Amino acid sequence: MNIVFTIFDKILFKNKTIVKKRILVTGGTGYIGSHTVVELQNSGFDVIIIDDLSNSKIEVLNGIEKITGIKPVFEQFDLTDIDKCKRFFNKYTDIEAIIHFAAYKAVGESVEKPLKYYRNNLLSLMSLLESMQTFSIRNLVFSSSCTIYGQPEKLPVTEDAPVQEAISPYGNTKQIAEEIIRDTIKTDKNLKTIALRYFNPIGAHPSAHIGELPIGIPNNLIPFVTQTAIGIREQLRVFGNDYNTPDGTAIRDYINVVDLAKAHVIAIERLLNNNNKKAFEYFNLGTGQGVSVLEIINSFEKVTGIKLNYKIVDRRAGDIEKVWADTSFANKELGWQAEKSLDETLLSAWKWEKRLSEE
Repeated sequence: MNIVFTIFDKILFKNKTIVKKRILVTGGTGYIGSHTVVELQNSGFDVIIIDDLSNSKIEVLNGIEKITGIKPVFEQFDLTDIDKCKRFFNKYTDIEAIIHFAAYKAVGESVEKPLKYYRNNLLSLMSLLESMQTFSIRNLVFSSSCTIYGQPEKLPVTEDAPVQEAISPYGNTKQIAEEIIRDTIKTDKNLKTIALRYFNPIGAHPSAHIGELPIGIPNNLIPFVTQTAIGIREQLRVFGNDYNTPDGTAIRDYINVVDLAKAHVIAIERLLNNNNKKAFEYFNLGTGQGVSVLEIINSFEKVTGIKLNYKIVDRRAGDIEKVWADTSFANKELGWQAEKSLDETLLSAWKWEKRLSEE
């Protein structure tokens, strides 16, 4: 009995007022979602995942279990199906908060298939919000994006920066999604939301049990880098070298995915402990430093000793020139900051790629 109570006490006092709260993570077998599930479980939360596996694999659950010792409850269905959504919440009645990742996210594809992105990204959110109101779930962390700022007029980007016209349908879905949430909050005084506006997540869990797992040809830079390095891809394409940047290639703020995942735990605790200052809050999550595509290539070559075969090609539709975050508000208000270096992050991505090649 003493051992049992000792273990319980550790769980009870780990997060003061939070004791094994159940959190729903939509898109939880995806890249950022899976890393966030790990951090939530390591922080003592009970996690359940919804994912339709359209852009992820069920085997990710095994990777999560290898890291935390816990395989999360998993339900597979499409969130745009409101009936299935409501059946889910009828089955699981103890959910305290939701982190909503489930969305299509490839900028280039969204330019080619805009209706696919509007239908999935917006209908899934509306279905979720309707269910939250029906089943009295009050806390939401929304996976937003720096793409809502378009090409910012001033850098670095603060949370006060104007929301520019979106350059891609993907970016527009994030803008519209935040508007939908704001309007819903105006009619529901109990709903609380934190939108986390990511910059560019990269890397993998240091264990190499989970990481970015693109299906088919990667849409993001780092998987293309690692797949080229290991021989899956013959050549890496660099989209444009005529931007108004020091080396002509586009600049982004690349943040380690584990650092990003930890911010979601802080956001959940903020909502559950009623520490939010407004019903709708939003924070920029990045490193505060801009890195060009060529700088990424040079850093990867330096830390791995592998020479990449790359080619400069035309710009890609929907890409902006340069963007990086001012993270001071998130650093101060959330008590969070990115910690891992670019070199460490690129090494984790390479370690993950090598493990995949061994399977």
